[in-house]
Amino acid sequence: MHLHSMWSGDCTTTVDELAQAVAETGIDVLCLTDHNTVNGAVELAESGALGCRVVVGEELRTAAGEIIGLFLTERLPFGLSPVDAVTRIRDQGGLVYVPHPFDPMRHCLREDVLRGLAADGGIDAVEVINGKTSLASLNRQAAELAAEFDLAAGAGSDAHVPEAVAAACVEMPDFTDAQSFLAGLRAGSPTGHHFDPPRQWRPRIVPSTRAT
Repeated sequence: MHLHSMWSGDCTTTVDELAQAVAETGIDVLCLTDHNTVNGAVELAESGALGCRVVVGEELRTAAGEIIGLFLTERLPFGLSPVDAVTRIRDQGGLVYVPHPFDPMRHCLREDVLRGLAADGGIDAVEVINGKTSLASLNRQAAELAAEFDLAAGAGSDAHVPEAVAAACVEMPDFTDAQSFLAGLRAGSPTGHHFDPPRQWRPRIVPSTRAT
């Protein structure tokens, strides 16, 4: 539910590397959530190059921290307010997913904003397992928030290297669209563990990408 590729500015994972990771792990759906762009996700969803289904997503830096939109049809601009981000995601028929809440080492959504959006019905799901969050207590805190506001519980590797793909994921029923995905997520089981290996130097040529 949370994954990066060479279209993210802080990741160099290529399409071939993602395809190999999909084949090795047996993952059948990837939510590709590159930073501030949907270009890679759209291309890979249409091409089928990964050998699995791709949900088009974007990890957006808002004025108060990061929010993920899933099932998007177009890019969300950098720097929106959290309320505007939620509105634009919902206008596209997408789902609002909050990654790595409470993790002070990340660009997590500010807690007062997080709780305000949750109380107003502006959040569909919260990431209760993030593969790059090293403290289990932070993931537990996220799970407690999801239970408090009756939000769906998600999990994602937040992989920035191919080795980390599927370190955290959700086992859930099949789906056909955003709403059946959300229903399946509520019936699913988040699973995974902390896995953030050092990035090994590799001689490589990464194709040029752009955000828009």
